[in-house]
Amino acid sequence: MSQRWFDNPNAEPRAGHLIKDNSTIELFAWLRPDEQMSGGDVLNGNPFSTGRPEDRIGAVQNYFAEYHLEYYRQRLYGDFPSRLHARLFFATRTDAENFRTRHPTLTSGKHLFCARSTGDYVVSYHDASWLDYLRLPHSLSLSTLDEIAGHYWGGTLVEEISLRFHEERWREPAVIEALFVGGLATHS
Repeated sequence: MSQRWFDNPNAEPRAGHLIKDNSTIELFAWLRPDEQMSGGDVLNGNPFSTGRPEDRIGAVQNYFAEYHLEYYRQRLYGDFPSRLHARLFFATRTDAENFRTRHPTLTSGKHLFCARSTGDYVVSYHDASWLDYLRLPHSLSLSTLDEIAGHYWGGTLVEEISLRFHEERWREPAVIEALFVGGLATHS
């Protein structure tokens, strides 16, 4: 009997990972010294879009993952910020540092900046490890992509699901990203 891509199809989604508020929160981003605090653009300024010709397959994989996540969001999670239009940050300094540990070449030459929200905002929190899993060199069915998108938008952490990759258990600790729409001020 072949194994599914995960072993726990009944994992419960988390509640409370979509917040509409005006209380001040802090968010973190890796930026070059001359870069503006605008958050990441998942297709252009995304740390995974290096622009190198040898990375064309990675760019296509990234585009397909982002397209499917956005399609799923529009169908079932319309109140959530779009990954294509929201500012992309890390929820905590620890999440940002864990991202740097996992992707050192993507943060090389960048400094960690902190921003504080100003005024009304919408923010949702998600485990960015789902994106690492989607970017692995494997082929996933549309129903599996839907399940992964459901876990991502539902707030499930990767470590709550026993993921499979090449018949082996795939584990990554959570790195929580924040999709933010609203005003920000740089905090030093």
